[in-house]
Amino acid sequence: GQQFKGITDPAIHSQIQDEQAALNATKLALKLSKKYQRRLHILHLSTGVEAELLRDDKPSWVTAEVTPQHLLLNTDAYAEIGTLAQMNPPLRSPENNTILWQALLDGVIDFIATDHAPHTLSEKAKGYPNSPSGMPGVETSLPLMLTQAVQGRCTIAQVSNWMSTAVAKAYCIPNKGAIAPGFDADLVLVDLDNYDIVRQEELQTKCGWSPFTGWKLTGFPQVTIVNGEIVYNRGKLNTEVRGKALTFDT
Repeated sequence: GQQFKGITDPAIHSQIQDEQAALNATKLALKLSKKYQRRLHILHLSTGVEAELLRDDKPSWVTAEVTPQHLLLNTDAYAEIGTLAQMNPPLRSPENNTILWQALLDGVIDFIATDHAPHTLSEKAKGYPNSPSGMPGVETSLPLMLTQAVQGRCTIAQVSNWMSTAVAKAYCIPNKGAIAPGFDADLVLVDLDNYDIVRQEELQTKCGWSPFTGWKLTGFPQVTIVNGEIVYNRGKLNTEVRGKALTFDT
């Protein structure tokens, strides 16, 4: 409302779309899903109150996701990276990070998503509130989560489930999310013995920045295999191989 007019500090973004607003939206979606008995997937949870709501009341047909940024970044990031930390839903307090992590570990939250929104630095430089909300996330998502696993916060098997198996299951994508006969040979090979720093100049995303620049991570993809064909091998891209459109079981 009017009380936020003229404020150019992006940190205000987390107050404009506060925890109560997020909870109200999730409550309404859940209420409608139960009333009409319809499948519901709740996108990028950002608050502990949403996670606790689902812990107490989550029908079997409801799934939920969380992003690495809502697990690993919080409102402290505004002071460090300004509008690069501006996203929807906004970053929350460190306490929310902790509750979301526990909900993920307990299976209340089903999987990881990125909410990849690669706005350019020039767009972000427009200043709040004219700067767009969102950040790139695909490229750093796997190493961010695998680094957490190596550091003992979760297991590698859990990361594999959150970023592959559980996703295929939730969206009913056949022949994906498992290494088994009859499944598509979609694999990523990573190096967990070495760490590398996220450097802006080495990013592949077209926007050319990441809120995780400077972070020391392990588990960067070394080889990517799509349906049995090597498409990426230690810096070299095979442009001859093409993927195919996903199918969904209804």
